[in-house]
Amino acid sequence: MIELKVNGQARKFDGDGDMPLLWYLREELSLTGSKFGCGMGLCGACTVHRNGEAIRSCVTPVKDVAGKDITTIEGLSPNGTHPCQVAWEKHGVAQCGYCQAGQIMQAASLLKKTPKPTDDQIDAAMNGNICRCGTYTRIRAAVKSAAGVKA
Repeated sequence: MIELKVNGQARKFDGDGDMPLLWYLREELSLTGSKFGCGMGLCGACTVHRNGEAIRSCVTPVKDVAGKDITTIEGLSPNGTHPCQVAWEKHGVAQCGYCQAGQIMQAASLLKKTPKPTDDQIDAAMNGNICRCGTYTRIRAAVKSAAGVKA
């Protein structure tokens, strides 16, 4: 039995511990904000937090999060008022939207560690989160806005 917390709620999983966390979240808990992109941890669409740190849930087995706190986009701010969510809307970041939950989760993790990031810090932290629509300039502006840093 694997015990963990997801978005603040205690959960138990009695399945295959090698199942990717992404499938547990989407299929078992119906938390579909995290998306399947590449299945290799390279695109960032599946990004969630483990104890506040951004991880790729498509390559993280459920057994590796036993006893940990997992936060998905649904748990970041249930009413959508996290500074990153507000900034994303303000800057019109999303086009197709597929990658945006992962982008926001990566940005939120960055801002937790680095409250006032530089452009280079933003670029380094967001590297590996792919946006097929190419909204990188708006993503950087939104991260700076969420941090209260002038663009």
